[in-house]
Amino acid sequence: MSSAAIARPVRFSSLGPYMVAGIVVLFLGAFLLVPVLKVIQVAFQDPSSGSFTMVNFQDFFNSSLFRQSFFNSVYVSGMSVVFASAFALPLAYFTTRFNFSGSVIIQTLAFVPLIMPPFIGAVAMQLLFGSNGSVNLLMRDWFGFDIPFMEGLNGVIFVQSIHYFPFILINLSASLQNIDRSMEEAGQMLGSSGFRLFRRIVFPLAMPGYIAGASLVFVKVFDDLGTPLLLNVNTMLAPQAYLRISSIGISDPMGYVISCILIVFSVFAMWVAFLGMRGKDYSTTQKGGGGLSKRDLRSHEAILCYVVIFSILGIVLAPHLGLLLLSFGSVWSFSVLPDSFTTSHYGTAFTSAWTFIKNTLIYAGLAGVIDIVLGTAIAYVVMRTNVIGRKWLDYLAVSALAVPGVVLGIGYLRVFYGVNMPFTDQPMATWWGIIVIALAVRRLPYALRSCTAALQQVSPSLEEASENLGASKFRTVRRIVVPLMASGLVAGFVTSFSTAAVELSATIMLVSTENDAPLAYGLYLFMQSAAGRGPGAALGVMAVIIVGLATYLSHRMVDRARQQRSSMEQATGDVA
Repeated sequence: MSSAAIARPVRFSSLGPYMVAGIVVLFLGAFLLVPVLKVIQVAFQDPSSGSFTMVNFQDFFNSSLFRQSFFNSVYVSGMSVVFASAFALPLAYFTTRFNFSGSVIIQTLAFVPLIMPPFIGAVAMQLLFGSNGSVNLLMRDWFGFDIPFMEGLNGVIFVQSIHYFPFILINLSASLQNIDRSMEEAGQMLGSSGFRLFRRIVFPLAMPGYIAGASLVFVKVFDDLGTPLLLNVNTMLAPQAYLRISSIGISDPMGYVISCILIVFSVFAMWVAFLGMRGKDYSTTQKGGGGLSKRDLRSHEAILCYVVIFSILGIVLAPHLGLLLLSFGSVWSFSVLPDSFTTSHYGTAFTSAWTFIKNTLIYAGLAGVIDIVLGTAIAYVVMRTNVIGRKWLDYLAVSALAVPGVVLGIGYLRVFYGVNMPFTDQPMATWWGIIVIALAVRRLPYALRSCTAALQQVSPSLEEASENLGASKFRTVRRIVVPLMASGLVAGFVTSFSTAAVELSATIMLVSTENDAPLAYGLYLFMQSAAGRGPGAALGVMAVIIVGLATYLSHRMVDRARQQRSSMEQATGDVA
């Protein structure tokens, strides 16, 4: 059977696909497009007359506070990319360039920071690297000076670069593994070696992966809300947007102006990544590229590599260590380690924070189900039908990546605060269900990619055979397609669930009462006071465990899906 036959869309004249596409468009239009457009509209609207105006943006740039916040956000995002690159480049290069034991473990440990949101470890980083933290106390005792790791913007840069550097590591490692080995060998034959070879040959060929990771780090840092708030750094755009709306109200135009700037820079970072790739040829002549030629390390080289690697891992895993110590420490102040240890914080976290945990399981679970349903519907319409404009349906769903959580939250407040729930006088913006919808919209792109990958494993010929035997389209999808997509769907659900469980940016805008608050909001509340940091750390450890287990299950499901796909391709080849 030819690949063209496998890839062609299934044709059918039913209105079902158009109805499904219409429902998805209505959902995304109501809960993504309309709120974002409303934010943009209010930003260009005169508060008194409602007419179009640029005065709001003029007021923004005329304010020294907002100008400082703007430049601080750009500075922090740029410097976070620099430091994240400093962490990622050695790990990516060493593990793909040299043969040494433990490379798989090193790569695995380097990905661990991604399973803990940066705002959770921010307080632990203060205890380790703050002015009176463990590291600076030791440095003052031993050397007579300290380093302002966590002072002001430095703290935000430090925490963000540690958390987000795996994005660069993942993409750069993949690019290095796909480099055409003959290009490296040609450079060596012409006399290039060492750092010159890396600078002139290897790194330029790996540039697509690096730019993809760096642009993602920039966007994530630029849009992040929780870390600056917990570190009490308010002179950045995302915290200013939150503070303006929460303190002045949803009628304040500055919150919307800041939201527009956040959206523009998210899109701008993606455009820069595309621009960096345009007009340049990074292709390889070998199938798969071959990857860098690995060589064994000499003894002194191995020692140097391990020193660099363990130093980096020690820094990037410090938030987890600090969080664990804080969760068991009874008193930890002006000392290298906690004065004593206790397990009572976990008891407090289970009892006083059970509402947060329960809400998170409900909210993230419902959001995951919504994402899987929508992701499956979008993937099927795009890949299996001839619905007009189906590609735009995919673009609309993925565009949620460019919308910061704080912007979506502000948009929901503006649009749905004046809309009451049916049979009640409660505004829709204060309903707990709106948090679920926000989480679902924010995580839909991740679930959609899993659903698309799962559907690609299902041959259209199986659907054609089912319909030829008299089954309806709905029955075929329900009995044939969805069961065959099961592993991918579970992986998508777990990914959506695990990331939604620790979402703060959108939920902090939409929580009306503590009884409706999820885990991320509870963590934020606990970390506000010294007395609550122990239970908050215990709650953070539980959040890390939940996300870690979910991530592990997701990887298992993806591996199982790959094995099923390989088996299916082999069976198809045998039949052919």
